[in-house]
Amino acid sequence: MIKKPIDITEGLNEVKTVLFQIFGKEYVNFKEETKKDIETFMRASKNKLERWTTLLSKKQITLDEYEWLVKSQKELFVFNELEKAGVSKMRIRQLRKNTIKAVLDIGKSLVKKNI
Repeated sequence: MIKKPIDITEGLNEVKTVLFQIFGKEYVNFKEETKKDIETFMRASKNKLERWTTLLSKKQITLDEYEWLVKSQKELFVFNELEKAGVSKMRIRQLRKNTIKAVLDIGKSLVKKNI
């Protein structure tokens, strides 16, 4: 039984904050590009992340299904501005991996707080 309604906005804000931290450490010289890429990612992902996290919190999908759904979107995590700025494809792949990990960790944490 859920103790209180899950606060998806809180989770999305936390994802955004963590991504700024991850990207900020690695790409200090690309702050504007980083900001644009994170904003683009959040706009593109918001509805799906909200839906999937809500389904997980209501136990309508399992944790494994949640992870699969998030990971299945990895090619949609496009960092065009950083790529245009010359960041290598290998680094972009690592950013995707870190982004997915952050989204999963925060989603799981948010659900655990509300169960």
